[in-house]
Amino acid sequence: MRLVTREAGVQSVLARGARASRKRFGSAVDLYAEGQAQIQLKPGRELQTLHTFEVQQSRSAIASDLERFTAAAALAECVLRVVHDEAATQVYGTIADGFARIASANSDDIVSETLGTLWRIVSDIGLTPILAECAVCHTLLEQQIEQGDLRFSHEHGGVLCRSCASMSVGGRLLPSHARLAISDWLLSRDVSLSSPAVARSHQRLFREFLVRHAAGGRPLKAFLVWESAGWAET
Repeated sequence: MRLVTREAGVQSVLARGARASRKRFGSAVDLYAEGQAQIQLKPGRELQTLHTFEVQQSRSAIASDLERFTAAAALAECVLRVVHDEAATQVYGTIADGFARIASANSDDIVSETLGTLWRIVSDIGLTPILAECAVCHTLLEQQIEQGDLRFSHEHGGVLCRSCASMSVGGRLLPSHARLAISDWLLSRDVSLSSPAVARSHQRLFREFLVRHAAGGRPLKAFLVWESAGWAET
């Protein structure tokens, strides 16, 4: 199994006897459980030994419906792409908070809560999107933002002024309300998405940003299922 830890980042662990010992592991083998782990770490070893796990939060509500489960799976997949085997105290807190939000959110808010967590995670690791100024020339964008859509460049990591956008290839047009939504998510503010189409646009923008900057170009399979609402297809 894979564990995200404060002190050692993401670790692959083997819990010998986990199914047989409820005392040592409780529900640690459940997905998205949080608690106190004792791991024997040996440098150079790909698979570490999990000795005990004391569950503090089981988050069983995530398994209550496929909408929550696919959102949590998308979040977990992205975490595994950006967090490695180093201390991750701040990002751990963001991740734990994100799973808690998914577990407790109203159905209409699950996508927004997940997207907010994802943007905060990439910000925690130093990939904060540039929204208030041009990502190329650093011109402040307040007046241009009020005038309509601006181009978001994945390559440059943020919004471009119209002059720089005219010389840039690729990216997506970002309406002012979408830019404000991302800004609010980064500040842990509540964001209401007006329609499923708007939600999918935000999901697509984040996925493209992550693939460009932290996923090595590899597709995000769980994220794509969540983005396409493939869990809802019959």
